[in-house]
Amino acid sequence: MSPSGDLQTRFIQGDRRALARLITEAENGTDTGRAALRALYGRTGQARTIGITGPPGAGKSTLTNEFAKALRARGQTVGIVAVDPSSPYTQGAILGDRVRMQELSSDTEIFMRSLASRGALGGLSAATLDVIALLDAFGKEVILIETVGAGQDEVEIAGTAQTTVLVNTPGTGDDIQAMKAGIMEIADVLVVNKADLPGADLLVSQLRALLSLLPDRTWMPPIVKLVAIENVGIDELVAACDNHWEYLTASGRLRGQKEERVRHQILNLGRARLLAGLMDDAEGGVRLDELVRAVADGELDPHTAASEWVGQEAPA
Repeated sequence: MSPSGDLQTRFIQGDRRALARLITEAENGTDTGRAALRALYGRTGQARTIGITGPPGAGKSTLTNEFAKALRARGQTVGIVAVDPSSPYTQGAILGDRVRMQELSSDTEIFMRSLASRGALGGLSAATLDVIALLDAFGKEVILIETVGAGQDEVEIAGTAQTTVLVNTPGTGDDIQAMKAGIMEIADVLVVNKADLPGADLLVSQLRALLSLLPDRTWMPPIVKLVAIENVGIDELVAACDNHWEYLTASGRLRGQKEERVRHQILNLGRARLLAGLMDDAEGGVRLDELVRAVADGELDPHTAASEWVGQEAPA
């Protein structure tokens, strides 16, 4: 049996080390990782996925930690994907979420993986969906996805998770940021964390006012006040996510949501492969250098240069 086949066999038997190894292979885009995803993808589609997003300092890691403990208390197995920001130069990351959730490591029914964002926009690593698929195939019942916390434009999570939780905190200026379009519109559940701080009730009122301005929607996001570090309000958050899951199931939106998620993934992978093909081609690399010099010298505009590089006619 090939090493790849042995890993898959151990994975199916519930070997956590095989899961960890295959996640590494998938994150690095190796042939072993791709082969495993092809072979195991038919086992996916059973897990619930919950995204946790919000600005830095909102307490997402503490909330995720307590959320996982609440799920385990009712007997559910949990996977956690925590995406940490990475260096724009080395692509490395401290992976601090793994440190902050250290207490979960003793529970064998929780599997946590920290991923470096590696410059990906939208708060997620490019490999996030592959890691989620492997955790799903491994049999994790609920998968929590914590995003980088890059800020207001962090909307990629809506195309990844079935339920998106947006975490806000009072008194840090986040209430003003929340008034802006974009990230507010992706929320299925709104959280006001650190609700023991001054300004929490004001933030709740502002969020309610903002929800009234959003276009008509069949699901109105609930607002949950909590103090994650003291495990206050976590049960209410779990209940709110359960209610959203029931809504998705009863309304029939679950299938359409899945198709949109898969469409998004295929398009992103296709773009990445096309770009990689251009970058790997020696002639394409030389041509790119020539076009860069031409644009820098003012002989071409960037749009025309991009069209020439990909072999298309320049736009009229």
